[in-house]
Amino acid sequence: MRFVEDVSQETISMLQRIYKQSKHHRVRQRAQCLLLSYHGSTTTQLMKIFQVDRITIYHWFNAWETRHLPGLYDKAKPGRPQKCTPEQNASIRQWAKAFPKNLNQVGALVVEHFQIRLSKQTLKRILKSMAFSWRRVRKGLKGEPDPEEYQQKKEALCD
Repeated sequence: MRFVEDVSQETISMLQRIYKQSKHHRVRQRAQCLLLSYHGSTTTQLMKIFQVDRITIYHWFNAWETRHLPGLYDKAKPGRPQKCTPEQNASIRQWAKAFPKNLNQVGALVVEHFQIRLSKQTLKRILKSMAFSWRRVRKGLKGEPDPEEYQQKKEALCD
């Protein structure tokens, strides 16, 4: 059996505060687990309380022993590699400026030049990361026209 031991009173109060106030659920859960272990709960009891495997509890203990408070937080995850290089992104940016209303044409240019198939959604994601935005096209004028000018132009059209 494994327990968390040799913890100072300051650290216990910090763990209690993290358990009560942290905005991350996993961090609160790990802090509570360490506190319960410090107060004598066995790993079997902790498994039932948190509904996790024994190895998970041991991972939490190992992270605590090696990194202490930062061990409560998840490490950064690498994620999927990007589909396009920065040079390719620069080309996509230029093509999007050249054809702002047609992402299908931009996608065709990407396939033609780089032999990479990108979905429309992926193109949008790439362009949004470059601070591009989409707004609906206004079909009419904003606001009311000047009544006199409107009458003159209406008469001119009727003539």
